[in-house]
Amino acid sequence: LHFQALAEQFGPHALFDLQRTATPPRSRSGRARTPATTLCIRNVMPAPHLAARHAAAQATVLFSGTLSPPQFYRDLLGLPPDTAWLDVAAPFAAHQLQVRVAPHISTRWRDREASLAPIADLVAAQYAHQPGNYLCFASSFDYLQRVAATLAQRHPQVPQWQQTREMDDASRAAFLARFTEGGQGVGLAVLGGAFAEGVDLPGTRLIGAFIATLGLPQVNAVNDAMQCALDEVMGPGQGYACTYLYPGLRKVVQAAGRVIRTEHDQGVVVLMDDRFQRAEVRALLPQWWQVG
Repeated sequence: LHFQALAEQFGPHALFDLQRTATPPRSRSGRARTPATTLCIRNVMPAPHLAARHAAAQATVLFSGTLSPPQFYRDLLGLPPDTAWLDVAAPFAAHQLQVRVAPHISTRWRDREASLAPIADLVAAQYAHQPGNYLCFASSFDYLQRVAATLAQRHPQVPQWQQTREMDDASRAAFLARFTEGGQGVGLAVLGGAFAEGVDLPGTRLIGAFIATLGLPQVNAVNDAMQCALDEVMGPGQGYACTYLYPGLRKVVQAAGRVIRTEHDQGVVVLMDDRFQRAEVRALLPQWWQVG
């Protein structure tokens, strides 16, 4: 009944797709099992559902550290055209955070293998220059494991620990417990995962982060269809930014935000991809950052 209700509201704001799973192994009796098919309705544009709720309210207040660019979120969330927008300055100063780009590294899929050694060398060089606790974010567990293996092989003197798939609460607590005041080592984690947001490691518990990805969602049939749908709703050429660029850079900013948590913290963020030099990417980074 819930699916039927969604189907009755289907429109340009939504996508419908079928996902057919791989053929499961035969049963114990040797009887072949039928592959499962999942029917999915995806709400690509929540604005039609939210606009009426905003209109019915006396006021709506939305707040986040990553509501940028404003036009995109206004249209996405169904806010009226005359919505007031207040950009509150960060309480941090540019001198607290060194932000550097590594233009010699590409984390594109085709360049992943070639990127492993430069990433490992850059992490080790920063660690040798300023020993302390760091987070290194990769785009997937596979990439994370390959970076970790390369770092261990080329620079075994650098202590490291890794996020793993399906960590329970105790494992997550143990991962974070390694970030002690005055500690030294590199924790490797997945961008957009449990340790990329909502984690507070003030002071010397965390003095830097390496981000080896733009955080772009995986290119697949569903995301390509979402891009086409958003081109229709948001305007030609907007689908790519809405589907890939904005969500990706939001995750980058959230992860980098783990470094500076108080007005007294000092740290460094290294953005490892040549695309961080592009103007359209720089425009989505916090204004108080001075990217070198």
